[in-house]
Amino acid sequence: MRVTHQDRENVVEHVKAAYAEGRFDKLEFDDRLERAMTARTHGDLVPIMNELYGPEAVPKAVAFPHAPSSVTVPAESNERLGAALAHGLPLVGFPILGPLLLLLTGGKTSAYIRKHALEALNFQITVVGASVLLPLTVIGVVLLPFIWVAAVILSIVGGVAALTEGNFRYPLTIRLVK
Repeated sequence: MRVTHQDRENVVEHVKAAYAEGRFDKLEFDDRLERAMTARTHGDLVPIMNELYGPEAVPKAVAFPHAPSSVTVPAESNERLGAALAHGLPLVGFPILGPLLLLLTGGKTSAYIRKHALEALNFQITVVGASVLLPLTVIGVVLLPFIWVAAVILSIVGGVAALTEGNFRYPLTIRLVK
């Protein structure tokens, strides 16, 4: 199987770490680095990892085949709709309850819905917290309408991103719920 750039980079990081630990000299480092950077298949990378960690440690050191670090794209349109609903329910008057309900129901069966519901829930908790704390200051009273408008716009953008199978992270959000 052919390797990705990420696979090569993972092996290069292991080679650099081993060199930094003093496990081999500069000539051996250059040789392993060149072999890792020019590898075309996983069979080219496995011997390098075997030299570093032994044959039994290769699956732990490098995940072959390469698994994406983010949540996979959903195949079902109902997952996209549920994720978009997590962003959209706060717009119709359920700021924390909407994403929480979707997290507890659809989030159990779909990682995509869970990811978007968590992001929407954390954002809504941040907005509600700001709405409670900001009026305690003079400048906060002035900023509050702008925060609410930004919350509406960002919720719409998050819903559209969920419908189009995109990743979306709200800016300036305190992520309390993991």
